[in-house]
Amino acid sequence: MAAVEVFVDTAGFLALWDVRDGHHAAALRLQQDLIRKRRHFLTTEYCQPTKRSLCCWRATVIGPLRTSLDTIRRSEARPPEWIDPARFHAAATWFRKHGDKQWSFTDCVSFAVMHELRIRDAFTTDHHFRQAGFNPLLRA
Repeated sequence: MAAVEVFVDTAGFLALWDVRDGHHAAALRLQQDLIRKRRHFLTTEYCQPTKRSLCCWRATVIGPLRTSLDTIRRSEARPPEWIDPARFHAAATWFRKHGDKQWSFTDCVSFAVMHELRIRDAFTTDHHFRQAGFNPLLRA
């Protein structure tokens, strides 16, 4: 059976890296469980700058962020999904179609990529993923 991918959102990264985050312990347990089940992690390039921006105001995350970026650079981990014009258009469609929601454009990029790649599970606490029909694995 092929491994099923899990989308990692900014909130999931922060829960993993920030020891002060209220979901930190649960995120570490979930990460280990998913690794044990041989689930693959995936994110987008849009989550990368968002992580860095959020980490700037969470000083406790700077060290773990640097370590993880170095680990990713040296590993054979799957690189972030890049957003080409077709994906950008798909995200814009999500954004326009759901104007009644308080979804960011980055959320919509994530939803469009998850929909395209048929990914249901998200390593996040963000309730917007549930609103969009996905399964956030960390409960807020």
